[in-house]
Amino acid sequence: TGVIGKKAIHLMTPEDRKKALETKALWVDVGALSGDQVREMGVRVADPMVVCQGMVRLAGDRIASRAIDDRVGAFVALEAIRMLSDDPPVACATAVATVQEEIGFTGGGARAGAYVLEPDVAIAIDVTFSTDVPDVDKKELGEHQLGGGPVLSRGSAAHDNVFQMLTDVAEAEGIPYTIQASPKATRTDADGIFLTRGGVPTGLISIPNRYMHSPNEIISIEDLFHSARLIAAFIRRLTPETDFTPR
Repeated sequence: TGVIGKKAIHLMTPEDRKKALETKALWVDVGALSGDQVREMGVRVADPMVVCQGMVRLAGDRIASRAIDDRVGAFVALEAIRMLSDDPPVACATAVATVQEEIGFTGGGARAGAYVLEPDVAIAIDVTFSTDVPDVDKKELGEHQLGGGPVLSRGSAAHDNVFQMLTDVAEAEGIPYTIQASPKATRTDADGIFLTRGGVPTGLISIPNRYMHSPNEIISIEDLFHSARLIAAFIRRLTPETDFTPR
């Protein structure tokens, strides 16, 4: 256990106080008196760390926590499988949690998983920017708010027939949703899956998320269950005759 250390504001120049701190200007203080003591504690170069931040319940069904991006994706996938468990669908559904989405510019673990599984269709689950906060350009990002349901991506890495089937299912099930334009890369696992082997018909479902990549991300629990319901209903529609080939 340690704390993030930095130069006290009193010791900074007026110019430095106005600047955002770079990572190299921070350090982790474990209370040790020397480097030898740190090493005796078992701390080594490149040890992984996480911010010690638990979940906080806010107004309504809102929660705040660290790493909501993308722990909620794993929850939604497992909840969808749970919804299917009492009455298994015709299609075989596999939930996969992967790594390196943030740093794997070649697709990370999602591409490796898709390569091994060779799915007929895939749904990536991630978060996206909730635009119901001040100083966000809705004309650029669209209108996506907490409690507004899953956000369905439409663009180069989202197969149009999968997108259409997702919207059809949402309409039939009475699940609220919004649409996000993703003309280039989605910067999610969908990018890696979509281009695996000969190509995988891929859809992308995102959860509206405030303050992404901070220790205090906020989401609506209702959006999680709406997303899981949508995925479960989508899977139930799949049959051996389902064909996503563009016509």
